[in-house]
Amino acid sequence: MFSMTGYGKGVAAKDGLQVTVELKSVNHRFLDVAFKLPRSLQFAEAVLREEISRRFSRGHIDVFLSVEDSRERSGAVLDVKLAEEYLKIGATLKGMGFENDLGVAALIRIPDIIKSPEPDAGDEELVAAIREAAAAAAAALAEMRLSEGERLKKDISGKVDDMEEMVRGIKARAPEATREYREKLTERIREALGEATMDEGRILTEAAIYADRVAVDEEITRLFSHMANYREIISGSTPMGKKLDFLTQEVNREANTIGSKCNDITITKIVLELKNVIETVREQVQNIE
Repeated sequence: MFSMTGYGKGVAAKDGLQVTVELKSVNHRFLDVAFKLPRSLQFAEAVLREEISRRFSRGHIDVFLSVEDSRERSGAVLDVKLAEEYLKIGATLKGMGFENDLGVAALIRIPDIIKSPEPDAGDEELVAAIREAAAAAAAALAEMRLSEGERLKKDISGKVDDMEEMVRGIKARAPEATREYREKLTERIREALGEATMDEGRILTEAAIYADRVAVDEEITRLFSHMANYREIISGSTPMGKKLDFLTQEVNREANTIGSKCNDITITKIVLELKNVIETVREQVQNIE
């Protein structure tokens, strides 16, 4: 079981090139990848998305990429027009009486005077480093999501045990509640008839028919089946968040049906406790991949 919350960082460094990839993940219905990249590195989106998609199927993942590049490379370009503008400004200041000490050494230290070629998808060494860092970050994120997922698995398993125990309580009480309802209904029919005569067998039949309408045997059977399904799903290794979410909705529906059918204070109390646990499980499965 994997959670959808986590963080992973990967670094690849070689020959004056250091690439850092960070991944931050939260829950989402589908896989939603958001890139937080500098404009010059946007070409890396395809590589990053490929590495992330190989490891994850759900979750909103923010991707951060930074590159420190001190490699010796040719292709630096002088911005001649910008250099000429600085020279003109220097000449103007000299005419105003200032000493013009603007030399070559000072000029080339001015930002944007000399520009190195921007990185692109054709830089195989950089692309390989990005892929390596992304794979390392994805592995770290997957490890954290697994750790969190195992914690959720343990907690949900305990809550499934709690829910099953509550269903057993409902099952134990249901026959007695139905019997009491039948007796009360029979008595009310007799009181309503008063002095009028009516076949005793007919009274009991009508009471039994109405009592059957509040019986919850089918709902209890389905709830026990759902508890078994919970255990089967969470013991698997494939993405299970959507299955657990649907199953939790079904469990909640059965609990609501029992609560609406049973006019019994004991069962009502158990149903309310059951619904509280179901709501907690529902919130937890929202964060499972």
